[in-house]
Amino acid sequence: MISPALFDFFRQLSVNNDRDWFNSNRSLYEEHVKLPLLQFIREFAQPLHTISPHFLALPKVGGSLFRIHRDVRFSKNKKPYKEAAGVYFRHKIGKDVHAPGFYLHLEPDQVFASVGIWAPGGKELLMIRQSIADASKEWVRVSQDPKFLKVFIQGYEHQKLKRAPKGFDPNHPLIEDLKSKHFVASCPLSEEFVCSDDFPNKLADIYRNSSEFMKFLTRALGLSW
Repeated sequence: MISPALFDFFRQLSVNNDRDWFNSNRSLYEEHVKLPLLQFIREFAQPLHTISPHFLALPKVGGSLFRIHRDVRFSKNKKPYKEAAGVYFRHKIGKDVHAPGFYLHLEPDQVFASVGIWAPGGKELLMIRQSIADASKEWVRVSQDPKFLKVFIQGYEHQKLKRAPKGFDPNHPLIEDLKSKHFVASCPLSEEFVCSDDFPNKLADIYRNSSEFMKFLTRALGLSW
């Protein structure tokens, strides 16, 4: 499904990111990016269901496949197209990318799978922080599990609050986690790996290593796992 041609397309797009070039090469996008990824999403539905039945594989643009068009209204970067493909399997209750989910990023020389929740809203962020404070031992168990950390890297240290969030003890033993704005972990992949045979099942095996981490975040938001 996913082939080296997907990455070749984005390498070409990165040096020709304008509407004229894209319109002249739209067939390459359809053939090597859009259609293969929609097929991948369809085939990933069953492996995803074995991790949790409450996450969705929606084979459509704007569903699990991110649109290639960039929203440039409030950005200094006016390039009209994204130079990477994004696939997101969100919780069925979530309405956008700020819900818990499983993500796949496909960009030349930067391929990775990630899990968790990016930039949760204020209400959701408070719920997660409160769950970490109230169930500290459980959070440490799932976030520091050797099996999880063997596969996933937790980051975004530079995007934490400088001070303890309002209402939380600055001396809490997990204060650094409570300062987090994002609760995401990533697994670096290679272009060759995502183009390999049986990739949907291989990706499911990777995501499965995050099950306890994802279960904690999902239930912290009062959602079904």
